[in-house]
Amino acid sequence: MEDVYIALGANLGDRRAAIEEALVRIGELPETTVVAVSGLYETKACFVEDQPDFLNACAHLRTGLAAGPLLQAMLDIESSMGRIRTEDKGPRVIDLDLLFYGQAVIDADGLTVPHPDLHNRSFVLHPLAEIAGEVIHPVLGRAVKDLG
Repeated sequence: MEDVYIALGANLGDRRAAIEEALVRIGELPETTVVAVSGLYETKACFVEDQPDFLNACAHLRTGLAAGPLLQAMLDIESSMGRIRTEDKGPRVIDLDLLFYGQAVIDADGLTVPHPDLHNRSFVLHPLAEIAGEVIHPVLGRAVKDLG
């Protein structure tokens, strides 16, 4: 079983309900338990600014799934919840990002762990620090609470 941290975000429809639904679906994955969930943080869109505000959170999972199958399951959850990828960093019903998979460093087709931009994103760092402040970033060698 690995300790895994994910980010969740939504800025279309009932954002809170979408995050809650995604967490339920993640908890239903084989060999996966949701251990902790941060509070919800409302943030302005950063990259494509002409869109609704986001609601963001992070979650700590314990899973027996390998990183690739876990990421695919997260993408399947996004799709089944109505996410359509039409514009990079555009509006979305739900967004799920794999931040840390234990202390693994992975750079493979379609899978980069730790998430390459998490240390530059306050909308990820604040909720992540709430539930994983002492976790050490395996590439940067610094605790999450010290990255912001």
